[in-house]
Amino acid sequence: MHPAADGALARVRLPGGMIEPRQLEALAHAANRFGSSAMELTSRGNIQIRGIRDDEAATALADAVATAGLLPSPTHERMRNIVASPLSGRVGGSADVREWVRRCDAAICAAPDLAALPGRFWFSIDDGRGDVSGLAADVGAHVTGDSVALLLAGRDTGVRIAPSEVVPTLISVARRFVEVRGDAWRIAELTDTSVLIDGLARSAAPGATWPPVSRPPVGWISQDDGRIALGAGAPLGVLQARVAEYLAAIDAPMVVTPWRSVLVCDLDDGVADAALRVLAPFGLVFDEGSPWLDVSACTGSPGCERSAADVRADATRAVGDPSTAHRHFVGCERACGSPPTGEVLIATGDGYVLRKASP
Repeated sequence: MHPAADGALARVRLPGGMIEPRQLEALAHAANRFGSSAMELTSRGNIQIRGIRDDEAATALADAVATAGLLPSPTHERMRNIVASPLSGRVGGSADVREWVRRCDAAICAAPDLAALPGRFWFSIDDGRGDVSGLAADVGAHVTGDSVALLLAGRDTGVRIAPSEVVPTLISVARRFVEVRGDAWRIAELTDTSVLIDGLARSAAPGATWPPVSRPPVGWISQDDGRIALGAGAPLGVLQARVAEYLAAIDAPMVVTPWRSVLVCDLDDGVADAALRVLAPFGLVFDEGSPWLDVSACTGSPGCERSAADVRADATRAVGDPSTAHRHFVGCERACGSPPTGEVLIATGDGYVLRKASP
């Protein structure tokens, strides 16, 4: 739980963004009962519930999360930050990395020393398509043919590992970071990262990076097995609990993406068509040309006491004034949730100032 101006905030980790329908339904019910019905999708593929009014509600919500199977280790809950290619195993990619995500999560929870990892530390597992490696997680794996590249802060180290060594290597790097980090929160803050890969042989040229992806896969997506995935963007990352209940009612596996959208997977054509007709009127984005996909925002006022503006309202107005760059509206210099590309517009109380522009 984190304190906020509108009550406590609970962040529920979803390694790889994967969530079952019964779990999403449980979160929606908990949000309605104990907090705000406006659930938030985060840039790490997690779900936040805001507006938790008191300690009793916080305890009840935590119990509901645990009962849903979303709190396997209270001691390691903040460390379970794993993003992965959302369509892995269903569309394209060079490998199915879903089992690696599950094994990585279990390994994190089983390592007592990793409880000392900072809550901002995160892992990425890219199936070779290059969608999450560009997010520059602290330590990452990127499938390259028959081997896997080891990444630090989004940059290829030149180290190549076998698929069977992906999880042990990620855990080893995380452990070394705990040992040497000092006051550093992220690997990018270290002056020398070589100590993290001591003993690992380089067999490729280091230094490669991947361009960041800023738009989610939305719409009608044909899976390699002939079934359908529906990609639904959530405007400004807000998913109302009532809409979440409708998503859960489809009774299919789901993935929350790092681009604040939801994939509903493994559908046959008839179910996908019916689901699309039901969900579209609720404001979810299924059009890949929608200007909503080019705008994001932090919580802003009144939910955050640091914010100088109601940034979501301003971002909503900006949708009617399309831009060639993705625009992220934030209420203060902390710039929470900023994407790795595009423009970050910081509220000053007297308009917005641009922090950075698209490369």
